[in-house]
Amino acid sequence: MKETCVLDVDDLWVGYDSNLVLEGIKFSVYRHDFLGIIGPNGGGKTTLLKAILGLLSPFRGEIRVMGKRPSQAHGIIGYVPQHSLHDREFPINVFDAVLMGRLGVKNILHGYRSEDRLATEKALSNVGMLHYRNHQIGKLSGGQQQRVFVARALVSEPQLLLLDEPMSSVDTAMQEDFYQLLSRLKENMAIIIVSHDLSAISVYVDKIACLNKHLYYHGKKEISKEDLEATYQCPIQMIAHGVPHRVLKEHEDR
Repeated sequence: MKETCVLDVDDLWVGYDSNLVLEGIKFSVYRHDFLGIIGPNGGGKTTLLKAILGLLSPFRGEIRVMGKRPSQAHGIIGYVPQHSLHDREFPINVFDAVLMGRLGVKNILHGYRSEDRLATEKALSNVGMLHYRNHQIGKLSGGQQQRVFVARALVSEPQLLLLDEPMSSVDTAMQEDFYQLLSRLKENMAIIIVSHDLSAISVYVDKIACLNKHLYYHGKKEISKEDLEATYQCPIQMIAHGVPHRVLKEHEDR
C-alpha cells in the first residue's frame, strides 16, 4: 500500500527580486518520511522551507501540501525556525508559549478553548516537557527550549514538520536525545530537517537530499560522490562533516 503524499514540489524556481536561489526543484515527501536536506550555507535550504510555508511565491513551479497550496495549508505544517527566542528575559512560561501555536488553528477571537489547552498539554507531553509547563522559557537550556519549540509546532497537529538547523542551540550531549524524539514523532507525520552537517543527521534520517541551488535527491539515504561534489563544489576528499572544511585554490572563486 502506497503511503500518502504529504508534500509534492514540482519544477520549483524561487528567489528574491531578480536573484534566483533555487532552480528546478522537484521531490515528494510521504507520510512517515524523515528527510534530511544538507548543503552549504547560502545554498537555499531556508529559502526552500519558506517556499513550502508559503512565505515566498515561486517564480515558476508548484508546491502542494496534502493536495493544497501552501497558503491553504494552515495547521497542516509545523515549523521550528533556526532561532526561535531572541529575548531570554521575555516573561512567558512554557505552557503559554506552546498554547500560542493554536492561534492559526481556529478563530481565536473568543479566546482559547479547553481543546486548545488539552492539545497544548498533549504536545508538551509528547516532547517530555509537560512538567516544565510553568517555567519561564528563557530560563531553560538550549535543548529544553528546542523541545518546547517543537511542541509549539506540534500543537496544531500537523501532517508535516519542518525544522531549520534545529541543533544550532543544542549542546552535543543532548543532540542524540533530540534526534530520538524526532524519530518517534515521524510515526505520526512526515519530517524534513535541514542542516549543513551531514555526519550528524545521517545516523537518524531515513532519506537524504543535497541542496545547493539544485536538489540532488534519489528517495533514499545513500548519497553519491557526484552529488556531494556537485553540491559543495569541491572534491570529495575535501568534504568533512557535510561541509567543505578547506577549499583548493582552483575552487576559491566559485
